[in-house]
Amino acid sequence: MSGAHTVRLEPVGVEFEVENGETVLNAAFRQGIALPHGCKEGQCSACKCVLREGEVDMLKYSTFALNDTEKETGHILLCRSIAYSDMEVELLNYDEEVLSKSIAVKTFKGRIANVEKLTHDIRGIQIELNSPIKFWAGQYVDITVTTQKGETITRSFSMANTPDEAQKLSFIIKKYPEGKFSGELDSGGIQAGAEVTVVGPYGTCFRREDRQGPIILVGAGSGMSPVWSILNDHLASGEKRPVYFFYGARTQDDLFHLDRIAELVKRHPELRFIPVLSHVNGDASWQGERGFVHERVDAKLKELAIDGQGDVYACGPPPMIDALQPVLFMNGFEVERIFFDRFTTTSSGAGTPGH
Repeated sequence: MSGAHTVRLEPVGVEFEVENGETVLNAAFRQGIALPHGCKEGQCSACKCVLREGEVDMLKYSTFALNDTEKETGHILLCRSIAYSDMEVELLNYDEEVLSKSIAVKTFKGRIANVEKLTHDIRGIQIELNSPIKFWAGQYVDITVTTQKGETITRSFSMANTPDEAQKLSFIIKKYPEGKFSGELDSGGIQAGAEVTVVGPYGTCFRREDRQGPIILVGAGSGMSPVWSILNDHLASGEKRPVYFFYGARTQDDLFHLDRIAELVKRHPELRFIPVLSHVNGDASWQGERGFVHERVDAKLKELAIDGQGDVYACGPPPMIDALQPVLFMNGFEVERIFFDRFTTTSSGAGTPGH
């Protein structure tokens, strides 16, 4: 292979090839090696590691993800690193289970089969692929579509369906004022029948199997998408664990899938659904939890005396994730039992899911 270099990962002893001009992270994805990652564009620091040997050049990145001191001590971001020689890197935060469950990232063709309005600002879309994709519940893909005006848009969205539905993917998408993809969906620029390119799977916030203790699911907005996949995949697995499913929204108009959730609760008595509404002060008809979702998670964890047992999957906008992290640590959860998906809303292109 002309111009290829070898990358060796320590302490796991994995080796792979990277081609000229290809980022180390993309080379790993292509060959089915799931390295720690988040945004894939130099903004989040999830793929930060130490360059032990070799030379790399780094594409543009944010100093929030990698500051100058770290750069001077040999730290690099794999999503921004182009290899100029064979190299050896030391992974700082890797997960044996993620590496063992690696799925090669591939490109799929398909079309938008259906668009539905779930609430005033949340849409459901279905995409039919020409061939099946393998993924784990909670992962995401990059979707590229050309609008009616000929503009190409790429956005990252998490699958809402379970992995057994490998050729018809569902997504739950929130409409943001600046959101191009969701805006085009509503204005008719992106319609059912539109051809799409789907690349993936990506993401490390996927369902872990055969673990002990309860499952705590926390979603807000389009964070329902991966949470819905994880929830249904878990319930279908036959594992019997208590499941506490929190969903944060503003008002009753922001809730959806309530009939489907009620059906799941009926079939699975170990499942409890806890919607939390933040803007219902004058609404006497709301009998459920009020406030911000992280506050209610805190209260419920204390009431149940869970004390760090079990696994947490939390998906939603950064303020929710930021507020939830200290709550989980104060309630005794270890880092390796907490899985986050932080939905950014930048209008710059691909990134974490949720555009």
